[in-house]
Order: sequence, then C-alpha cells, then structure tokens
Amino acid sequence: MTSFAIPTLETDRLILRAPKLADFEHWAAFFASERARYERGIMPRDDAWQVWASDTANWQLRGYGPFGVDDRVTGQYLGEVGIYQPDSYPGPELGWFVVPEAEGKGIAAEAARAVMLWARRSFGWEQLVNFIDRRNKRSIALGLRLGGAIDTDGASEASDDLVIVHDLRRLA
Repeated sequence: MTSFAIPTLETDRLILRAPKLADFEHWAAFFASERARYERGIMPRDDAWQVWASDTANWQLRGYGPFGVDDRVTGQYLGEVGIYQPDSYPGPELGWFVVPEAEGKGIAAEAARAVMLWARRSFGWEQLVNFIDRRNKRSIALGLRLGGAIDTDGASEASDDLVIVHDLRRLA
C-alpha cells in the first residue's frame, strides 16, 4: 500500500473528486432502490456500506477507484464514476451511476470520458472494460456511445454479463 493524493478531474460541467463519507447516503439510496436491480443488485444498507467501503479502498490499494461527481457550478452531488476492481473482477472496470435528477443529461458520459482519459495518461492503459448486466439497456447504450465495442469472448465477474471494451489508445 502507498499513500497518495486522489486526483481531481474537471470537465466543462463537472468536478470529479475523492469520495467522501456524505457520498455514501446517495450510494445507499441508489442500491436500496429498483434502479440497482441490474447493477450489483438491490442491497440492504449494511451490505451497501461494505461494498462502498471496499470500492473506495481501491484508491489506497490499487491507485484508482470511484470519483464522486459534482456539478461544477452548484456543487451538487450527481453520482459516481470511476474504475472498480473488487477481488472477483478479472481486471479494472469503468463503471458509473448517477442520482435520479442527473439521469438523461449526459453526466455519466462526460465523467466517464474524463476517467478514461485520466486512466490512459496516468497508467498508460490501452483499454478499459465495462461489465454490464444484459438487461441494463441504458448502461449498454452508454458504453457503446462512449466508443466501446462488445467483446463476445470477454471475461467478467458474472458469466452472463456483457463485456464492452474501450480502446484508450485513441485518446490523447
């Protein structure tokens, strides 16, 4: 393990910053709702805490993890976008969620593009993947809109997940 500062990324509309404890309330609400059905599944608060704490610990353990996403003007929390890699994952995954009031506004796409560019510049990675439940049509559409391609032979945590591969070499 190493100690370092989690970077802050900025886009035209967003600030992507280190996770903070207040973010968990939004995360727990999302994963207590029907909206989480095709994500990691609906989960009680105690389980949500364990998963969220594990995700945020990736920053310390792996040097990457989830960013809290705030509106650049208002400071309002909009969601979470980052690179996830629980022990069961075959490698780093680009993932996202936004609060209901931020849906359909391009927030996840804008934040995901910033994370992809950061990963390319910081780690020299040539690709990132999404592991998406095949029933999650909105996330699949976003993964493809971000320039990803479906990899029918790709490995994921869940055998029925769709794997979308993003070629980061096309980024600066």
